[in-house]
Amino acid sequence: MKTFILLVAALLISSITFAQSNITPAAPGVTYGKTITADKAINVAQLGTALNTDSVYKGRVSGKVVEVCTKKGCFMKIARENGSPVMIRFTDYAYFMPQNIVGKNVVVEGIAKVNETSVAKLQHYAADAGKSKEEIAKIDQPKKDIEIMADGVLVVN
Repeated sequence: MKTFILLVAALLISSITFAQSNITPAAPGVTYGKTITADKAINVAQLGTALNTDSVYKGRVSGKVVEVCTKKGCFMKIARENGSPVMIRFTDYAYFMPQNIVGKNVVVEGIAKVNETSVAKLQHYAADAGKSKEEIAKIDQPKKDIEIMADGVLVVN
Protein backbone atom coordinates (compact mmCIF):
# COMPACT_ATOMS: atom_id res chain seq x y z
CA MET A 1 0.00 0.00 0.00
CA LYS A 2 2.84 2.40 0.84
CA THR A 3 4.39 1.71 -2.55
CA PHE A 4 1.11 2.53 -4.27
CA ILE A 5 0.76 5.84 -2.38
CA LEU A 6 4.36 6.77 -3.19
CA LEU A 7 3.78 5.94 -6.86
CA VAL A 8 0.64 8.10 -6.99
CA ALA A 9 2.45 10.96 -5.23
CA ALA A 10 5.37 10.73 -7.67
CA LEU A 11 3.00 10.76 -10.66
CA LEU A 12 1.13 13.74 -9.27
CA ILE A 13 4.33 15.72 -8.69
CA SER A 14 5.59 14.82 -12.18
CA SER A 15 2.36 15.94 -13.81
CA ILE A 16 2.39 19.27 -11.92
CA THR A 17 6.01 19.88 -12.92
CA PHE A 18 5.25 19.01 -16.55
CA ALA A 19 2.21 21.31 -16.57
CA GLN A 20 4.29 24.27 -15.34
CA SER A 21 6.96 23.70 -17.99
CA ASN A 22 4.44 23.15 -20.80
CA ILE A 23 4.41 26.76 -22.05
CA THR A 24 4.09 27.31 -25.80
CA PRO A 25 7.47 28.41 -27.20
CA ALA A 26 7.64 32.00 -28.45
CA ALA A 27 7.22 32.34 -32.22
CA PRO A 28 5.75 35.07 -34.45
CA GLY A 29 1.97 35.21 -34.01
CA VAL A 30 1.84 33.34 -30.70
CA THR A 31 -0.19 35.09 -28.00
CA TYR A 32 -0.21 34.64 -24.24
CA GLY A 33 -3.15 35.67 -22.10
CA LYS A 34 -5.74 37.78 -23.91
CA THR A 35 -5.55 37.54 -27.70
CA ILE A 36 -4.34 40.89 -29.04
CA THR A 37 -3.10 42.49 -32.25
CA ALA A 38 -0.27 44.93 -32.91
CA ASP A 39 -2.68 47.66 -34.11
CA LYS A 40 -2.20 51.07 -32.47
CA ALA A 41 0.81 49.93 -30.40
CA ILE A 42 3.19 52.64 -29.27
CA ASN A 43 6.88 52.00 -28.64
CA VAL A 44 8.55 52.18 -25.25
CA ALA A 45 9.93 55.69 -25.87
CA GLN A 46 6.41 56.95 -26.64
CA LEU A 47 5.18 55.28 -23.44
CA GLY A 48 7.59 57.38 -21.38
CA THR A 49 6.29 60.53 -23.08
CA ALA A 50 2.65 59.48 -22.53
CA LEU A 51 3.31 58.90 -18.82
CA ASN A 52 4.82 62.37 -18.49
CA THR A 53 1.38 63.85 -19.23
CA ASP A 54 -0.91 61.19 -17.70
CA SER A 55 -0.34 59.03 -14.65
CA VAL A 56 -1.73 55.92 -16.38
CA TYR A 57 -1.54 54.63 -19.95
CA LYS A 58 -3.97 51.97 -21.08
CA GLY A 59 -3.22 50.37 -24.43
CA ARG A 60 -0.58 48.50 -26.39
CA VAL A 61 3.18 48.91 -26.16
CA SER A 62 5.82 47.32 -28.39
CA GLY A 63 9.37 46.44 -27.44
CA LYS A 64 12.13 43.85 -27.42
CA VAL A 65 12.27 41.36 -24.55
CA VAL A 66 15.59 41.50 -22.71
CA GLU A 67 14.82 39.39 -19.64
CA VAL A 68 12.31 36.81 -18.40
CA CYS A 69 11.81 35.16 -15.02
CA THR A 70 13.91 31.99 -15.08
CA LYS A 71 11.80 30.22 -12.46
CA LYS A 72 8.49 30.04 -14.32
CA GLY A 73 8.19 33.01 -16.68
CA CYS A 74 6.12 35.09 -14.24
CA PHE A 75 7.51 38.42 -15.50
CA MET A 76 9.54 39.82 -18.38
CA LYS A 77 11.30 43.07 -19.19
CA ILE A 78 11.44 45.01 -22.45
CA ALA A 79 14.34 47.22 -23.52
CA ARG A 80 14.31 50.96 -23.20
CA GLU A 81 16.75 53.43 -24.74
CA ASN A 82 18.08 54.65 -21.39
CA GLY A 83 19.17 51.11 -20.48
CA SER A 84 16.66 50.59 -17.67
CA PRO A 85 14.16 48.00 -18.96
CA VAL A 86 10.41 48.20 -18.35
CA MET A 87 9.01 45.52 -16.01
CA ILE A 88 6.00 43.61 -17.30
CA ARG A 89 3.91 41.44 -15.02
CA PHE A 90 0.80 39.51 -15.97
CA THR A 91 -2.70 40.15 -14.67
CA ASP A 92 -3.56 37.65 -11.91
CA TYR A 93 -0.55 35.50 -12.97
CA ALA A 94 -2.97 33.99 -15.48
CA TYR A 95 -0.20 33.04 -17.92
CA PHE A 96 3.58 32.76 -18.09
CA MET A 97 6.33 33.41 -20.65
CA PRO A 98 8.67 30.83 -22.18
CA GLN A 99 12.42 31.23 -21.76
CA ASN A 100 12.97 31.56 -25.52
CA ILE A 101 11.05 34.87 -25.62
CA VAL A 102 14.24 36.81 -24.79
CA GLY A 103 15.33 38.68 -27.92
CA LYS A 104 11.86 38.62 -29.47
CA ASN A 105 9.86 41.72 -30.35
CA VAL A 106 6.48 41.74 -28.64
CA VAL A 107 3.36 43.83 -28.19
CA VAL A 108 1.84 43.90 -24.72
CA GLU A 109 -1.61 45.21 -23.88
CA GLY A 110 -2.46 46.44 -20.44
CA ILE A 111 -2.08 49.27 -17.99
CA ALA A 112 1.22 51.12 -17.59
CA LYS A 113 2.08 53.47 -14.77
CA VAL A 114 5.02 54.66 -12.74
CA ASN A 115 5.37 52.61 -9.55
CA GLU A 116 7.86 52.48 -6.73
CA THR A 117 9.11 48.95 -6.17
CA SER A 118 10.40 48.05 -2.70
CA VAL A 119 13.86 46.64 -2.07
CA ALA A 120 12.33 43.30 -1.03
CA LYS A 121 10.42 42.99 -4.30
CA LEU A 122 13.43 44.06 -6.37
CA GLN A 123 15.51 41.39 -4.62
CA HIS A 124 12.76 38.82 -5.23
CA TYR A 125 12.64 39.69 -8.95
CA ALA A 126 16.43 39.50 -9.17
CA ALA A 127 16.40 36.04 -7.57
CA ASP A 128 13.67 34.89 -9.97
CA ALA A 129 15.73 36.22 -12.88
CA GLY A 130 18.65 34.04 -11.79
CA LYS A 131 20.92 36.81 -10.47
CA SER A 132 23.78 35.89 -8.14
CA LYS A 133 23.60 36.42 -4.38
CA GLU A 134 26.19 39.20 -4.74
CA GLU A 135 24.05 41.04 -7.33
CA ILE A 136 20.96 40.66 -5.15
CA ALA A 137 22.80 41.96 -2.08
CA LYS A 138 23.70 45.17 -3.98
CA ILE A 139 20.01 46.06 -4.27
CA ASP A 140 19.51 48.44 -1.35
CA GLN A 141 17.26 51.22 -2.67
CA PRO A 142 13.65 51.17 -3.88
CA LYS A 143 13.19 51.94 -7.57
CA LYS A 144 10.63 54.24 -9.12
CA ASP A 145 10.00 53.28 -12.73
CA ILE A 146 7.45 52.30 -15.37
CA GLU A 147 5.67 48.99 -14.86
CA ILE A 148 3.07 47.36 -17.09
CA MET A 149 0.36 44.98 -15.88
CA ALA A 150 -0.35 43.06 -19.09
CA ASP A 151 -3.56 41.32 -20.06
CA GLY A 152 -2.02 39.87 -23.21
CA VAL A 153 1.26 39.48 -25.07
CA LEU A 154 1.75 38.99 -28.82
CA VAL A 155 5.07 37.79 -30.24
CA VAL A 156 5.74 39.88 -33.36
CA ASN A 157 9.09 38.45 -34.45
